[in-house]
Amino acid sequence: MKKFGKILAVALGACMTVGMVSALAGCGGGNGGNNSGKATTLVVWCPEADHEFAKQVAADFQAAHPEKTYKFQFGIQGEGDAATKVLNDVENAPDVFSFASDQINKLIIGDALARIGGDRLQWIKDNNEADAVDSATITIGGEEQTYAFPYTDNTFFLYYDKSKLTEDDVKTLDGILAKADKDNQFYYPTDDGWYVSAFYFGAGLDYEVTLGDRLEELSVTTTFGGDEGLAVTNALWGYVLQDGFKADSNDSKLIAGFQTGTAIAGASGIWNKAQVQQYLGDNFGVAKLPTYTLDGEQVQLRSFAGYKLLGVSKHSPNMVDALEFAQFYTNKENQLKHFDARGFVPTNKEAKNDPKVTADDCAKAISAQLPFTHSQKNVPGDFWTPMGGLGTAMLNALADPAGFDAKAQLDALVKGFEKQPS
Repeated sequence: MKKFGKILAVALGACMTVGMVSALAGCGGGNGGNNSGKATTLVVWCPEADHEFAKQVAADFQAAHPEKTYKFQFGIQGEGDAATKVLNDVENAPDVFSFASDQINKLIIGDALARIGGDRLQWIKDNNEADAVDSATITIGGEEQTYAFPYTDNTFFLYYDKSKLTEDDVKTLDGILAKADKDNQFYYPTDDGWYVSAFYFGAGLDYEVTLGDRLEELSVTTTFGGDEGLAVTNALWGYVLQDGFKADSNDSKLIAGFQTGTAIAGASGIWNKAQVQQYLGDNFGVAKLPTYTLDGEQVQLRSFAGYKLLGVSKHSPNMVDALEFAQFYTNKENQLKHFDARGFVPTNKEAKNDPKVTADDCAKAISAQLPFTHSQKNVPGDFWTPMGGLGTAMLNALADPAGFDAKAQLDALVKGFEKQPS
């Protein structure tokens, strides 16, 4: 049996068998109708919230392939650090796994992903939005190569309580904070680089990564430093200092805030839709991110926009079956089922234009935010830690605000991810 427990973040115990259950026992083999006389095992990693959905997809996949018997082993693994876990033991990685699109370079360099070609590649291109296909495609040696199946976009937007804020209030951060106080706060994860970078991208600041033929980083330059970067840092620090701005709001704190009524608005993604909607009820409101004040002007927060991708291990002993399952998992029908289950907007062109998707409030908010996004492709390898570190420094300085040195913190940020050519 294929090993996977030693690199699994959280194991779900014994394997799940779909189809001809009586012919199999536990994780052992059995005569499941394959030409070889054995069942085919596929190890699949997905986030915890997708576990029940993935099990149903597996059952449907088995029903669509009665000529074979499949055994599915599921492990819980979030997309955010999937690459790190996979690369811990790449040869014994899961057959199929979900990951965030910014990790694709790392996975390719680590020899972890099977390249997709032929009819399957054409199927991906024909059925998915061009930007989604691009997120799974890397140019190596002048040749475009695709390494994963896209199935949903990945950005963040604004949730808000309509009993406390109006549609006009949520257009600007200042409008939100005008109605906020220490008991009614705006939740924003300032110590998370994925979120705090929106202030800098909104001001037009950026980075440029130069890659070698093997996707290695040759250099990273950025405009985050200098006077404009310092102005953004000071503007952000000014917001963090306000009682109504809760700067340490991870997902659990955001949900708790809406549950207790201490959150009037917060920035997050579609994965929190069900819980926020549950607690706000008729007062559930969503919108694109607000603008913020920079040097007296309103500047739109510009979020990262990436995609969730489904990859197949280059070392899978059941490569054809794994590719077939990944394609099935990301087809139109299952993208719509995923939307029904979790609210994730499909990348499949027909599914994305389905009336139930286009009429959804969160889908509308995402569509409104997408013009104000920054591509989550070719992100510097050392970007996330120093970016989040800037926000952490602000949180730590709240006990002694006079001790916060914006220039020193900005310099540390830039030094943390810039890379000079060797």
